[in-house]
Amino acid sequence: MNTSICFEIASINQVTPVAVSLSERRGGGELSPASRSALEMDCHTMAQVAHWSFGISPISLALSWADWALHLASSPGSQARLVRRALELDVRWLQDVAQALTPRLNAPGPDPAPTPASAPSADSVSELLAEDSRYAAPEWQTWPWRSLASANKLCEQWWFDACNLRGMRDHSRHQMRFYGNQLLDLASPSNFLPSNPQALQAAWQSRGQTLVQGLNLALDDWRRSQGLPPRHAPQTDLAVGRGLAMTEGEVVLRNGLIELIQYRPSTPRVQAEPVLIIPSCIMKYYILDLSPHNSMVRWLVGQGHTVYIVSWRNPDDSDALLGMDDYVSAGVLAALEHVHGQCQRPVHLVGYCLGGTFAAIAASALGGGDAVLQSRNPESAAAPLASLSLLAAEVDFTDTGDMGVLIDEAQLRLLEGMMASQGFLSGKQMAASFQFLNSRELIWSSQTRRWLLGQEDLPNDLMVWNADVTHLPALMHSQYLRSCFLNNDLAEGHYRYLGRPISLRDIRVPVFAVGTLKDHVAPWRSVYKIHRLVSADVTFALSNGGHNAGIVAEPGRPRRHHQLMSSPLQQPWRTPDEWQQQAPRHEGSWWPAWDKWLHEHGSGQLVAARAPVRDAVLGSAPGQYVKVRYGD
Repeated sequence: MNTSICFEIASINQVTPVAVSLSERRGGGELSPASRSALEMDCHTMAQVAHWSFGISPISLALSWADWALHLASSPGSQARLVRRALELDVRWLQDVAQALTPRLNAPGPDPAPTPASAPSADSVSELLAEDSRYAAPEWQTWPWRSLASANKLCEQWWFDACNLRGMRDHSRHQMRFYGNQLLDLASPSNFLPSNPQALQAAWQSRGQTLVQGLNLALDDWRRSQGLPPRHAPQTDLAVGRGLAMTEGEVVLRNGLIELIQYRPSTPRVQAEPVLIIPSCIMKYYILDLSPHNSMVRWLVGQGHTVYIVSWRNPDDSDALLGMDDYVSAGVLAALEHVHGQCQRPVHLVGYCLGGTFAAIAASALGGGDAVLQSRNPESAAAPLASLSLLAAEVDFTDTGDMGVLIDEAQLRLLEGMMASQGFLSGKQMAASFQFLNSRELIWSSQTRRWLLGQEDLPNDLMVWNADVTHLPALMHSQYLRSCFLNNDLAEGHYRYLGRPISLRDIRVPVFAVGTLKDHVAPWRSVYKIHRLVSADVTFALSNGGHNAGIVAEPGRPRRHHQLMSSPLQQPWRTPDEWQQQAPRHEGSWWPAWDKWLHEHGSGQLVAARAPVRDAVLGSAPGQYVKVRYGD
């Protein structure tokens, strides 16, 4: 699942404990000595394969290619259709080239109006180019640059049709389309100096200075990839506790997995029901407490809420055998018990991304009155929820978008072998995976700006947070990918928490779910499926933006809008597209609507503000765990 090759290949003796545990916990039985020996060798081999294959399983890719090639070879009708489609796109391309040349041939007169016969095709090409930010600049609208850009976009269209063969597995179709588009993105004319008019014009106007600056930036990027410090690192004053994670609070609980932070109130009276936020453990918690002007935590405190947030410990190789149960028990439920014990009120539980999946598991176990919770802690069932909010969080994984491309049995086998050699998935490897999913924007467009245009992005709070990566324990990450992404156990009622099955149908508290339009991590149509899985009223908000920017969308930010609509429990099912057509659109952030919803689903009572008690041992916010880094 990872595209980075920067990890160490451990010895077989180091691979053994993690690999055996992964296999035994998945298979439910102890391995024989012969099976252990075979597993050691297999995992070691997979780790080496991952090293030279950039973390992409060649087996998975070969199976998808064979699926596509065999269906194409046995479908003469589809072959004829694709040939005909190629000729149609060639004609459209030639028409567009002719129109791009016409103003040039007839200069200095005005551009001639397109003929009715050619107008639809030219307009279609224009729309394709307008939708792609790489070709949005005016320089791309002139010959010969437009012809290069339109050829790239029309090839994308043909490849989309070429992957749509009857009989192919959906996963194979998705993989072939995704990897084909990756190659087309690599071959984009915007990536190369001779075929990028913006870069050529900038170099001419600056007398080559943009190219010199771009070369320096490229060298700095290479130095970073080799673990060396860049020669011209951009200066920033932002860091945890210095411009970031600045909301005042105290650490009120610490165990081996989390620190629980309670924030100081800013109003004399607060809502009776506290808010507990479970962020994703994939990155640091302060995505929700960035700079003071766009901190969700600070904003909630300002609205009169008692706010708690979990800060996950950044694990190392000694934590390889931490599992999903540990994250739910020692993370979500431990924090929930503390908050309820301190406030003696039902709790608004909020989960973001993977933290939302953990929160849904905990809410399911609590809602079911599961006896296993009683055995874990007799007071667990006495920590009631007032509501559940899921922010860009999936619980049904049948429609995971591009994330699904990287998850199948062969790919997980490769990933597990790699993690067994380390004991974790490193932050650098995880970040590379997310970059790979959106390589057009995060890799190629970024490199074009830096290397060809000589433009260095000045670090902002979100960029600093994004570079502050974390590890994921091998066992937990394997269980998450297998039980959720691969088998969809949570949505289908097969998921087991502490050995006992749980069901999302046992969630009976009101649910507020948020999806974002451009989310490559948790596609909004997948997040929307919470409607048919819980026994509760669901209010769904669809925000513009991506996985992070759509959630961190503070009031007052320009160009923000969202759709919002509630669905009572007895409401007939609406598909995501039907919901999108019917839901009213609102300008501005979705935060105020969520705050109003929290008020409506609490008791409505105000109590004296709850100030956290300072503990010299635990310390103040942002705590110690958030500062742990491993240099990756």
